[in-house]
Amino acid sequence: MFNVLSLKNGLENVAGFSFGGVSMGLKKDGSNDLGFIKAHKPASLFARFTSNRFKAAPLRHFYRTFGFDENAKNGKNLTSAELKGKELKTNFILLNSKNANAMTGEAGIRDINEIFASLKSLPSFANFELVNPLMSSTGVIGYRLPKEKILKAAANFDLNARNSDDVAHSIMTTDRFKKEIALKVELENGKSFNIACICKGAGMINPSLATMLCFILTDADVPANDADWLLDSAINASFNAISVDGDTSTNDTVMLLSSGASGAYDKEAFAFALNKITLEMALNLVRDGEGSTKVVAFEVRGAKSANEAEHAAKALSNSLLVKTALFGCDPNWGRIASTIGASGAMCDENSLVIYCDEVLLYDKDHKELDDARESAAHAVMKKDSYRIICDLGVGDGAYSAYGCDLGHEYVSINADYRS
Repeated sequence: MFNVLSLKNGLENVAGFSFGGVSMGLKKDGSNDLGFIKAHKPASLFARFTSNRFKAAPLRHFYRTFGFDENAKNGKNLTSAELKGKELKTNFILLNSKNANAMTGEAGIRDINEIFASLKSLPSFANFELVNPLMSSTGVIGYRLPKEKILKAAANFDLNARNSDDVAHSIMTTDRFKKEIALKVELENGKSFNIACICKGAGMINPSLATMLCFILTDADVPANDADWLLDSAINASFNAISVDGDTSTNDTVMLLSSGASGAYDKEAFAFALNKITLEMALNLVRDGEGSTKVVAFEVRGAKSANEAEHAAKALSNSLLVKTALFGCDPNWGRIASTIGASGAMCDENSLVIYCDEVLLYDKDHKELDDARESAAHAVMKKDSYRIICDLGVGDGAYSAYGCDLGHEYVSINADYRS
């Protein structure tokens, strides 16, 4: 048995790390756009990246740092077999926003190496030896990093700081609110460990691993074999199940770092906490979707297989016609049914049943919405969160995907993104 408590102040609850952020002047409002996460001693590292074949320079730099074949990683992620017997560790991650350092070729990787070489000469980095330093970036694609501004700002780092708010803001772009979560897990043997997460993301969110930048820190003493597959399991049920606009970024990253400082661990408890944190954070990303006003769960049941249920649910979360109907609070079940039919999942109009929360939108005997059902469904769709439940009636496969509506503000934000 174990007990899980929510904590305030994000990463500050996790022992074995320092973190902070400063402004290098790229954001017009002067807010933080450069941050760091420092491990007091090299921390165990587990990472998952985008499936986009145009991987940004920080991701390619990661693969080279740890001796993986980056060309073999196009559209793929590290597997348990590749990681077996190869423990990854780092003690420093440099974070920046406003510049993705993507599609910058070999120059983008050289820029990262030059930055790390220059950091060593800064007074703020005196007596600190970088071990496998990594970088994570977000922002506009196609531009070289502003190295001079980064180094000038990094000179102001306090590497002993523990300010979760500062580092969380340093990775925000079009995010409307800061995303951080922290949990304390109390074990029945009297020991405890903490796990916390910061994340950014509001646009270019599509379930293709990992759909944003996410950094999870824990002081649990997690065995490498457990952490690898537990992270995969958590991501597949959370970050891989969300969509804002159906676009997969070049920089998507999830990193889990373990300091082991608490000396505590329980596999069941850690899995529960990790799943809870990743799902809550994934829903926050959808809630903060550019221009979104509501979060909708698309629950597909009765599919021929779990795989077909996943295809149908993700098709619904990505459909522009469905998203615009959600924005208009229009219970247009025809768009839902059409999307399911186009998803490739086995389905039949005589077995299909569609609900909006508890309101029946469609079955073979109720194909036209009467005034009462339409009014009830319209009221549900005005809420800031609800469920669209689709029972295909052909098997026992099930999957839940999460999405949001699509409104005028999304176009406005992305039409002016570079400015």
